[in-house]
Amino acid sequence: MKNSDQETLDHTGPQFSRDDSSRPGILAFQQMVLSHYEQYGRDMAWRNTTDPYQILVSEIMLQQTQVERVTTKFPEFIRAFPDVAKLAAAPLGNVLAVWQGMGYNRRAIALQKCAIRVMNEYNGILPADVDILATFPGIGRATASSIAAFAFNMPVVFIETNIRRVFIHFFFADTENVNDAEIFPLVEQALYRNNPRVWYWALMDLGSALKKTVPNPNRRSVHYTKQSPFEGSDRKIRGALLKILLKYPFLEEEEIIGRVAEDPHRVRRILGALEADGFIERRDNGFVLGK
Repeated sequence: MKNSDQETLDHTGPQFSRDDSSRPGILAFQQMVLSHYEQYGRDMAWRNTTDPYQILVSEIMLQQTQVERVTTKFPEFIRAFPDVAKLAAAPLGNVLAVWQGMGYNRRAIALQKCAIRVMNEYNGILPADVDILATFPGIGRATASSIAAFAFNMPVVFIETNIRRVFIHFFFADTENVNDAEIFPLVEQALYRNNPRVWYWALMDLGSALKKTVPNPNRRSVHYTKQSPFEGSDRKIRGALLKILLKYPFLEEEEIIGRVAEDPHRVRRILGALEADGFIERRDNGFVLGK
């Protein structure tokens, strides 16, 4: 396997027909995907381990976050919390401090709650069961399946953004409003059951490459939504408020508001939402980080 900054794709049109579900067609698709991975597969820290805890961390980090940012933050997080027991026992403020720069801070709380549940209910061992994993905080069916595939090499079937991009590009080139229900049977037929872990890495890397070389096929998905701008958003203000409270153990509400150049009524509303989510706790006339 090798990485190359000169990677190019000449797949400008559909290579496979949805009507051709014969085994030879599926084998040709598998060969194309795996050949691309062999030549251009990305080397990532979480691909060099089968530790379920580390894979849990990476999969929650990768939700709504660019791979490049996770590549930097993942080793730092694992150094700070090297196992599920350390994460479960850590003060929330420490977890949020290490998480800074990742965005969507509620994922850090969900991740720690997962660790606490693993310690309390599963003797510190992440369960190799998609149905159970899907009930964990911050983990839906797709993330539960990806953890099962990467941590336990289970032949599960799931769709995420890069996988969707590959199948729309190669099987739905002339189709608008593609539903995941149409893609799912193709994903199941094409699953390389000899090594599901590598297969999904290969699909995701091909999808990432397609994003850089062709107009985004996911725009033709009925599930496509454009991410709202970060500047001026509640999400940016939430992050700013958490940074303030990470720096100061306690601040009065009016002092917090004074440090954020936004409408005070809006800041109070967001402080209330942070309190409701468990990020912060009210003390007298101010706030502290949640425990």
